[in-house]
Amino acid sequence: MAKPNTPQAIRGTQDIFGPEAEAFAFVVETFERVRKLYRFRRVEMPVFERTEVFARSIGETTDIVSKEMYSFEDRGGESLTLRPEFTAGIARAYLTSGWQQYAPLKVATHGPLFRYERPQKGRYRQFHQLDAEIIGAAEPQADVELLAMADQLLKELGIADGVTLQLNTLGDGDSRGAWRAALVEHFREVRGKLSEDSQERLEKNPLRILDSKDERDRKFVADAPKIDQFLSSEAQDYFGQVCAGLQAAGVAWTRNEALVRGLDYYRHTAFEFVTDRLGAQGTVLGGGRYDGLIETLGGPHTPAVGWAAGIERLAMLVGERGEVSSDVTIVPEDDAMLMASLVAARILRDNGFATEVLSSGSPRKRFDKAVKAGAAAILSLSFEDGQPVVKIKSNDQMRERIEKTSVQLVLHTFFSK
Repeated sequence: MAKPNTPQAIRGTQDIFGPEAEAFAFVVETFERVRKLYRFRRVEMPVFERTEVFARSIGETTDIVSKEMYSFEDRGGESLTLRPEFTAGIARAYLTSGWQQYAPLKVATHGPLFRYERPQKGRYRQFHQLDAEIIGAAEPQADVELLAMADQLLKELGIADGVTLQLNTLGDGDSRGAWRAALVEHFREVRGKLSEDSQERLEKNPLRILDSKDERDRKFVADAPKIDQFLSSEAQDYFGQVCAGLQAAGVAWTRNEALVRGLDYYRHTAFEFVTDRLGAQGTVLGGGRYDGLIETLGGPHTPAVGWAAGIERLAMLVGERGEVSSDVTIVPEDDAMLMASLVAARILRDNGFATEVLSSGSPRKRFDKAVKAGAAAILSLSFEDGQPVVKIKSNDQMRERIEKTSVQLVLHTFFSK
């Protein structure tokens, strides 16, 4: 009988293990700690939604919807899609799960997302993001709070050096509309000289031309109309309050007038935290205000602002983290001590000690193996002259902590049965 072929991992997925997995976990644990400091409620969202949730909220003409979504028909004939981002699903839940009663609602989550795109450094077809949203708050203070939260997250991850917050305003609806019309007029005059992608975007999504990386577009982007020429007094005041709030919160930023969001429901603040330490994929966290999104899903006008960050990219900046060694390694130096080692492990773990039991391999070699592993303490279980013996190898402080658990007393009681 022929040996069966071993299935290979799917392109664009990853098996995370060892120091990389520790860095991944560190990012998630730090995010959980920071979101609690800012009183964001944790939510868990479905991995798939009806396709229309993303098609209507992200936009039919975007690359995500037109080229990158994993969509399929279920057995009932309904079109479903693996989530390519969190915001649309959270907006849907806000309307269908009764979350409106908690407005302004501050929520946070993390988990896997799916996009069919070309895998590259820090980008995968199944990838993971952190996400934070404030729904139902129209005040610029909500934008400031989210940005302060993001800034603190990067600092607590130890990666803030070399990361810059870039900030822009997209204005209110009228400001954005006037700016959009001026951009269309500007780019129409040079339409034939633009890249093919930008020619396609000109009528559907002209703001996206501003962040084109194609050299054919860059020279025309440089002298394109700027949003500041079209800002209403209300939009100017809003952006001014965001900037003042960031200064009060101690968050440094720079202005990037080319930073845009292509969809019409985006308003006012747009931002990205960027670095040159990840090559071309320099954005590590990004977001903005999306006051018109809820309406695209059939809800009332609802102001909202949020951000997302790729866990893989954050973990790359964090760097590999060594696996934490155990506090106590239990060494049964005789197989007759295996049951006793389980008793000891339960006592130590109940008292908060990270504990490992070395029960495989030759009993005579287990102690040397424990020494090489670098545990803070070794609890050895053996027989001397036919009597059970419990020994602790550690410094005085750790020995005192272990003795306070009464593990030795429990073991002697176990041996006497």
